[in-house]
Amino acid sequence: MTLLKRLFFIHLLTISTVFGHLGTIVGKITDSQTNLPIRGANIILTGLNRGAISDEAGYFQISNLSPAPYTIEVSFMGYLSQTQIVVVKADEASIINFTLSSTEVSLDEIKVSAINPQHQQVISSLDIKLRTINNSQEILRIIPGVVIGQHAGGGKAEQIFLRGFDIDHGTDIRLTVDGMPINMVSHAHGQGYADAHFIIPELIDGVEFKKGMYDSDKGNFSTAGWVNFRTKSVLEQNFLKAEAGQFKTYRLVGGFNLLNKKTQNNNQNAYVAGEYNYSDAYFDAPQHFKRLNLVGKYHGHISPNTNLSFTTSTFRSQWNASGQIPDRAVESGLIGFFGAIDPNEGGETSRTNLNAEFVTLTLRNHVWKNQFFYANYNFELYSNFTFFLEDPLNGDQIRQKEARNLWGYNSNYSIAHGIGQKQSTFNIGVNYRHDLTNDSELSHTKNRTELLKAIKLGDINEANFGLYADESVQISKRLSATIGVRFDYFHNQYIDHLQANTKSKTCASILSPKLNLYYTQNSRLQFYLNLGKGFHSNDTRVVVEKNGLDILPPAYGSDFGTTWKPFPKLLINAAYWYLWLQQEFVYVGDAGVIEPSGQSVRSGFDVSVRYQLTKNLFADFDANWAKPRAVGEAEGKNLLPLAVKFTSIGGITLKNKHGLSGSLRYRYVGDRPANEDGSIVAKGYFVTDALFSYTKSRYTLGLNVQNLFNACWKETQFATESRLQNENEPVEEIHFTPGTPFNAKVFFQVIF
Repeated sequence: MTLLKRLFFIHLLTISTVFGHLGTIVGKITDSQTNLPIRGANIILTGLNRGAISDEAGYFQISNLSPAPYTIEVSFMGYLSQTQIVVVKADEASIINFTLSSTEVSLDEIKVSAINPQHQQVISSLDIKLRTINNSQEILRIIPGVVIGQHAGGGKAEQIFLRGFDIDHGTDIRLTVDGMPINMVSHAHGQGYADAHFIIPELIDGVEFKKGMYDSDKGNFSTAGWVNFRTKSVLEQNFLKAEAGQFKTYRLVGGFNLLNKKTQNNNQNAYVAGEYNYSDAYFDAPQHFKRLNLVGKYHGHISPNTNLSFTTSTFRSQWNASGQIPDRAVESGLIGFFGAIDPNEGGETSRTNLNAEFVTLTLRNHVWKNQFFYANYNFELYSNFTFFLEDPLNGDQIRQKEARNLWGYNSNYSIAHGIGQKQSTFNIGVNYRHDLTNDSELSHTKNRTELLKAIKLGDINEANFGLYADESVQISKRLSATIGVRFDYFHNQYIDHLQANTKSKTCASILSPKLNLYYTQNSRLQFYLNLGKGFHSNDTRVVVEKNGLDILPPAYGSDFGTTWKPFPKLLINAAYWYLWLQQEFVYVGDAGVIEPSGQSVRSGFDVSVRYQLTKNLFADFDANWAKPRAVGEAEGKNLLPLAVKFTSIGGITLKNKHGLSGSLRYRYVGDRPANEDGSIVAKGYFVTDALFSYTKSRYTLGLNVQNLFNACWKETQFATESRLQNENEPVEEIHFTPGTPFNAKVFFQVIF
C-alpha cells in the first residue's frame, strides 16, 4: 500500500506542474452508422511524433501543445481515414470530434503506433473483422496460440492449452466478457473453471487479449495471458439465423433492436437476442444436448458526459456425455471409437448475469469508468474417469455440484496529460469480487440418482480486493514505457459440512510490479520488452488445508518481441517468452485432493503472420513452440503432463460484403507427453474446417463443415489409471474423447 501511495503522490506533483501558455486537444471518435465510440483508433499530429490511441469510450487527449494550428489524422482498420485541422490556444482545451465511415478491411491501413502501444490491439482487431465465429467453441479459437478441447459434452467448459500450459478449464488464463469475470474461483470441478457458453457468438464485437501477466489492471489467472470479449452495444440490423446439420443438430438465433432509428440517433440503443441449440452429437450414445441463451442490452447517454451500458443475460444447458474412454476398450472391440463405458455421464448448468458499466468524461477531461456486476450460477456434473477402480461393484461415478453467487466492482480513473513535452497517461483503479457458494459438493454416486458417499461438502466464502496504478509515457520520439504495480488481497473461508460445520479461514496478499517498453522505429517496425510478476490463486479448500501457505504462489515472466510490416500487405508479430512459477498447487475437483506440482519453467517462441493476398483474400498463420519443464526433477522425468509443445493454426479467408465468401482453416497440435517421463504420449492431430457463404443485401446462405477430410483424431487425452468391469488389475494408459468426424451444417440468415 505504501508503494502505491508514493506512486500516486509523485504523479500528482508531476501533473500539477504548470507549463505556461500550452494548450490541449481533446476529442472523441465515433462510428458514423451506429454513433458508438471507436476504441483503439490511431490519432497522429501530422509532421510530429505526437498522438494518442482512443480509449474504450472513444476519447483521446493530447496535452502540452504550443499554440498553433495542427493537422490531425485519424485511422482505424476497416474505416476511412479522416483529417481535420484544429487551432490550439494557450491555456485552453480545443475540442474536436471525428465520425468515421466503415470501408473494406485493408492491411495497408495498419500502422504500428509509438503512442501508448500498450493498448493497441492490431492482430485481434484484424481477426475479428475477417473471421466468422459460428459456435461457442470458436470464441476461444480466435485467440492466437490457443487450442481447446471438449471432453464431457458440449455443456462443459473446454480444456484450454496455451504457452506450454495444460490450463485445464482456466487456471492460467483470465477470461472476461465486457469486463465481467468468466473464471470461477474454488469451483466444484477445478480452480478457474471458465464456461464462456453464455456468450452468443453473433453478438461479439471485439476480442482484446494479451499473452503474459504484464497489465496492472489484470490480476488473478492471467499467468499465461488474458482475454476480454466485447459484446455489441448496438445491432446494426435485426437478424434471424437458422442452422441444421448432421447428428440431429439444430440452432436458432436472433437479435432485435427495441428502439427506433430516431431514438438511436439520439445515442440510445437497446436490443434483445436469443439462442437455442439442440444436438445428439456424433457419439454412439445420443448427447441430447440443449442450450438456451437470452440477452438484453442497453447503451446510451444518461448525462451529456456519461454513457451507461447495462446487460442482463441468462443461459441454461443440459446434456449427456460419453466421457473419456480407454484405448484398450476400443482396440479390443468392447466399444467403438465413439462409444462409452459409463452411459450415465453428463450434467446441467445455468448462469444469470447483470452487468452495468458507466463511462464518464469529467470536467477536467479525465475518463472515469465504474462497473458493477452480479452473477447467479449453478452447476451439476456427473463423470466417471476410472470406471471400476475404486468401487468394483457400483463403479466410480462422481457428482460435482455447486450453487454460487458472485458480485463485484471495477473502477478505473484515467488521466491523459503531459510531462514536459512528453505525452503520458496515468491510470489508477480498484477491483473487487466476492464469491459465495452453498454446498460445494464432490460425491460418489450411481446412475445419477443414488448417493453412495459424500467426499467433499461445504460452503466457500472468497473475496479478492485489488488496487493498481500505471503510467504510460512517451520517453522519446521512438521509446515508450508503461510502468505499473498491482496489489491483491485475498480472504478465504471454508465451512466443512462433513466435519461438524468446522469453519476455517485465512488471508494473504501479493504485490505485482509490471514494466513494458516499446521501441518504435517507424510506423512499420516496433520492438517490445514486457516484464512482470503475476499469480493464480489456489482453491479455498487447498488454502485452509495448508493453513494459509502457498495461497498466492508468484509467477515471473518476460516477452521480447516485434511487430513488423515488411510490406504494406504483410504483418508479422513474433516473440520469445519465458515464464517461471514458484508452485503449481492444483485442487483436483475429480478426486477432492491437493496435487502439488512444484516449481516449473516454460519458454518458447510465438509467431503470427497476417497477409492480404488480394483485395478480398486474406491468409493467416500462427505457430507456437514451447519447452515446459518441472524444476528440480531428474532429466527425463521432468516433463509436464499434457503441456503443449507445438501448435499451429491458420487458414485463408475470402471476405466479400455481397457475394461469395468463405474460409478454409486448419489446426495442428503436435504429440505431447501424457506423464512425467513421456512413456505415455498424447498423439497430435491435424484437422481442417471449411465455411462457404453467399450474401445478398438481406440474406446469407451458407455451409459450415467441421473436419472436412474426416480425419480420425482424439480431441482430449489423459494418462489415467482405470479398471474395466471384467479386469482384475488396473491399467494406466491414454483415455480420450474422440474428435468430431466430418460434420456439415447449413445455415440461413435474414437481416431486416
